[in-house]
Amino acid sequence: MADSSLKQAISRGEMIVAPGVYDLISALIADRMGFGALYVTGYGTVASHLGLPDAGIATMTDMLGRIAQIVKMTDTPVIADADTGYGGLLNVHHTVRAYEAAGVSAIQLEDQEFPKKCGHTPGRSVVPAEEMIKKIQVAAESRESEDFLIVARTDARTSLGLEEAIRRGTAYSRAGADVIFIEAPESEAEVAEIAGSIEAPLLANMVNGGTTPMLPSSRLHDLGFSVAIFPAAGFLAAGAALETVYGDIQANGTTTGRAALYDFGEFSRLIGFEQVWAFDRRYA
Repeated sequence: MADSSLKQAISRGEMIVAPGVYDLISALIADRMGFGALYVTGYGTVASHLGLPDAGIATMTDMLGRIAQIVKMTDTPVIADADTGYGGLLNVHHTVRAYEAAGVSAIQLEDQEFPKKCGHTPGRSVVPAEEMIKKIQVAAESRESEDFLIVARTDARTSLGLEEAIRRGTAYSRAGADVIFIEAPESEAEVAEIAGSIEAPLLANMVNGGTTPMLPSSRLHDLGFSVAIFPAAGFLAAGAALETVYGDIQANGTTTGRAALYDFGEFSRLIGFEQVWAFDRRYA
């Protein structure tokens, strides 16, 4: 079931900072660091699991297995991307039930047309607001606990403008969404306008290399946001580190210290080898 601490922290007016995780290594590292939540990024998970772009290719089954294992192996509340709900209203119903049963604390649903595309990329189209409102209503009625939060995302800013995005965010809140996510505002002034226009907990998406300016979580909190996610930072850092160390091996036939490496003993403890060693001492 959902971890009630996420909803409680938002209700108290705390700022939730959530790094993007996309596999168990990234999740285990982030889980040790005391964040308010972990954000399972669709972009990173699809890239890690399938080696494909986040363009509506992954199914609920592809995502759910990875998400459920991340929840199982961590103690931090998890916010998980669910794209458009993977289909129509019945799909949304089953997706909400499955994510909640997996122990997710907040599910993110968006109003893009299928096949969806990653935010901060071109060519995104949105469904009529009324269609998304029905999905939110179904999601709210399908959950077993109100501790399981519904994050409603709109991608209308890019194709229809900020005014329409704010209108949709307000409507989605009234329909039952717990947190509103206006994707891809293009300036700090737009971020501030969103905060000043929607009377609901708000999520800000800080994408390195995206169209929204990278703002500190403290600034976002001052503006009125409740959650800041950093979905791309982890996999972009991992990609850069892997390219560096593999390039070192290719050029020098070994690792020369050019790339920083995680301590092998510490990594073994991270993934649970201490428990294996203790088991062996007791039984083997």
